[in-house]
Amino acid sequence: MRLPSHSTSGVNDVISQLHQKPLDSWQTHADGINMSPISIAESNNSSSTAHDDALGNVNFDLSAAKAPITAQRRQAIDTEAYIERPAIGRANLAPSTTHPNGSEGWYADKLKDYSVLQQHVLFWDRDNDGVIWPVDTYVGFRELGFNIFFSILAATIIHFGFSYPTRLGYSYIPDMFFRIYVGTIHKAKHGSDSGAYDREGRFVPQAFEDMFARYDLRNEGALSGRQLFGLIKGNRLAVDPFGWFAAVFEFGTTWLLLQQDGKVSKEDLRQTYDGSVFWRVREARQNGKGWDKGFGLRDLANVGNKKLKQ
Repeated sequence: MRLPSHSTSGVNDVISQLHQKPLDSWQTHADGINMSPISIAESNNSSSTAHDDALGNVNFDLSAAKAPITAQRRQAIDTEAYIERPAIGRANLAPSTTHPNGSEGWYADKLKDYSVLQQHVLFWDRDNDGVIWPVDTYVGFRELGFNIFFSILAATIIHFGFSYPTRLGYSYIPDMFFRIYVGTIHKAKHGSDSGAYDREGRFVPQAFEDMFARYDLRNEGALSGRQLFGLIKGNRLAVDPFGWFAAVFEFGTTWLLLQQDGKVSKEDLRQTYDGSVFWRVREARQNGKGWDKGFGLRDLANVGNKKLKQ
C-alpha cells in the first residue's frame, strides 16, 4: 500500500515542532487588525445594527411568507464587509469576521500545505506519518483532559466511523487496525454537518458566519449548549442517522472541552475547525497553568445549583 504523499521527513519535523511549541505561539493576533468598515468592537456591540444596515443593500427577498423558517434562520449577509468573497472555500485558512486572516503566526506558516480539515486532525497524528491509529486518538483525548472512559469511547466511535472512508483513497479493503488516513480525510466528511468544511476539506467562511447569524440570537459571540443543539437540529438531513449521531458527538465534545459559563465562544469554535485550539489546550495543561474552560465534575455538581448559564 502506498502511504500518503505528505509522509516525508520535512513534514515530520513540522509536526514535531508543533508538539513542542509553547502556549503563547498559539494565540491569534486580534490586536491591531483593521476591521474596516466596521471595527471589531463595533461589530460585537452593534452586530444587529450592522446586519440591518446591510439589508438595505440587498435587492431580493431573504425570506418567503409561506416558508417562515427562512425568516427564523437568517443569513450573515454582511460577511463580505470583513472577508473577501466569503462563499469561496479557503484551502488552508479558517477566517472569521473577527479574525479575517485566520490563525496567524507560526502555526499558519508551518501548516499552509495542509487543508483546514487536515489541520483539524493533525493533533492526533502522534507519530507524524499521516496515519492516525486508535491509540493516537486515545492519547490525544487524554492530553486534552478527558478521562479514560471517554477517551476510549471517543477513539472507538471515531475510528469505527471514519477509518474506512479515508482508507478508500488507497484500497477498497478495510484497514484491519481501523487507522485513519490524513491525506484522504476529506472522504470522512458526513452529512447533517454545519457546512463549514466543503467536500474537499476547505473552510467556507460564509457557512461559519451563518451559524452565528442563525443561532446566536443575542449577538453574544458565543453559542450555548441549547443553541448548539438547535444548530444540530437545524442541520439534520433526511434519512441520515450516521450524520445526526456524528454531529451530536462532535459538537457535544466541543462543548465539553471549550464551554465557559455554558457557552462556546465564536473564536474557540473557529480554532476548533483549524485545529489550533487543541494545541492551546494541551500546552495550557502541560505548562502548569491548566485549561480554565470545559465541563468537569465540579460543573456537574453546579448544574443543580443553577450556576451554569444555559
